[in-house]
Amino acid sequence: MNRHAAREKAFQVLFQLDMNDKQPEQAMNDYLESLEIDPFLKDLVEGVAENKQALDATISDHLENWTISRIASVERTVLRIAVYEINQKEDVPVNVSINEAVEIANLYGDEKSGKFVNGVLSKIKE
Repeated sequence: MNRHAAREKAFQVLFQLDMNDKQPEQAMNDYLESLEIDPFLKDLVEGVAENKQALDATISDHLENWTISRIASVERTVLRIAVYEINQKEDVPVNVSINEAVEIANLYGDEKSGKFVNGVLSKIKE
């Protein structure tokens, strides 16, 4: 599985975790069923789940006229993954994390999701 596919699957698992009360390992097994769990995907899911409060605090610090609770679940999940990557994955260039996040937001969110995600992540990157 390439990293783009792993990010997309991680988004799907984390989105489900945001909606349901499950452990990350259980959510990955339930969602991915027969697929072997990619190490990068596992790191993203477990890292975001374990650091959710810190990630939300970082996101909140860079919001203007918004609160983390007002952000739609799609955008919130995408932002958490990207901020985790930016802060924890030194082997991933920041611009790659941002571009991937915008792509996923455009795919799963509405027409404004990508721009919103890009704007927040651009402020975090500074």
